[in-house]
Amino acid sequence: MAEEDVFKALADPTRRLILDELVDRDGQTLFEICTRLVSKHKLGLTRQAISQHLAVLESAGLVGTRRQGRYKFHDLNTEPLERVMTRWLRPGTTEENP
Repeated sequence: MAEEDVFKALADPTRRLILDELVDRDGQTLFEICTRLVSKHKLGLTRQAISQHLAVLESAGLVGTRRQGRYKFHDLNTEPLERVMTRWLRPGTTEENP
C-alpha cells in the first residue's frame, strides 16, 4: 500500500466518519457501521456505498476485516497513518532510516 492510498482514503469526509466510528467502537459489521452513520450523522447512503468506502479504506490498510461465522467485522488499523505521519513528526525514523 502506498502513501497515496492513505491520503486518497482520508480525502473523503464519509470515509473519515467511518474511521471515527471505528475509533469510537472497533470491530463493527457493515450493518452496524451503516446504522451508526444514519443515526448519528444523518447520512443517507446505501449499504453498497458504505461497502465501497470500506473497500477504499481496506486497500489503504486503514481497515482490516475478520470473519466470525457469518459475520464480517471491520477493525481500525492506524499503522499506515502512523507511518505516513512519522515522516514529518519524527524525521529520520522512517522504515528506510530506522
